[in-house]
Amino acid sequence: GRSKSYMWVFKGAPRGKPVVIYCYHPSRYGDVAASFLKNYKGVVQTDGYSGYNFLDVISAIIHVACWAHARRKFVDVTKAVGRDKKNPDGKAVTALKYISKLYKIEKQARQDGLSADELYAKRQSESVPILNEFKKWLDVTVERVPPKSLLGKAINYTLNQWPRLFNYTKNGWVPIDNNAVENAIRPFVVGRKNWLFSCTPDGAHASAGIYTLIETAKANGLEPYWYLKYLFENLPEAMTVEDFRSLMPHNID
Repeated sequence: GRSKSYMWVFKGAPRGKPVVIYCYHPSRYGDVAASFLKNYKGVVQTDGYSGYNFLDVISAIIHVACWAHARRKFVDVTKAVGRDKKNPDGKAVTALKYISKLYKIEKQARQDGLSADELYAKRQSESVPILNEFKKWLDVTVERVPPKSLLGKAINYTLNQWPRLFNYTKNGWVPIDNNAVENAIRPFVVGRKNWLFSCTPDGAHASAGIYTLIETAKANGLEPYWYLKYLFENLPEAMTVEDFRSLMPHNID
């Protein structure tokens, strides 16, 4: 019979040399991420899954949440209200206006080509005041909304995640959301629907390796077909660790 298992996706590495790593594991326990991130120092951006809570107590790691996930919960409220015209609620719309202002700042920064330092300064001067105002609104509104309603759940999710949601403002090179990882997951999800994923753990690990190569190639602006062709032509001649490193997607000129 079939069993449920998981493909973990990690994206990172220095700016301009992205790496996308797929890791198969039969479970979704947080110790999978803990093992992968062992001895890591820096920023980790995640969704609100409770398995990532361990990141909050590691002093060497700044845990950043994803604003796209928070926004999605308020969008779900507006969709539900849209189906029930007798129950209008402008509070979700108000929340989305706050979040939209945050995203508008990020969009303008990209259009202006701001450096990380410049973006940090912009976030401090423009985003932080909006966040502080939004937090005050959330603190007041949460007392006026049933906690088990869709809106109540959206507000409580945002408040529970608040320190993590605020953390992207602490520098200028962490994105406001982790949509880049969401985009890396999408090809796998689409493929999974088109074929039986894997019959054995070995097949799943092999698939993870192929996805890692192809999606890292794409992230570095390489055409996957030609990269794989180049790889197959040059792998037989690779002998040293440096030879293999030179064949990695982010090292191809």
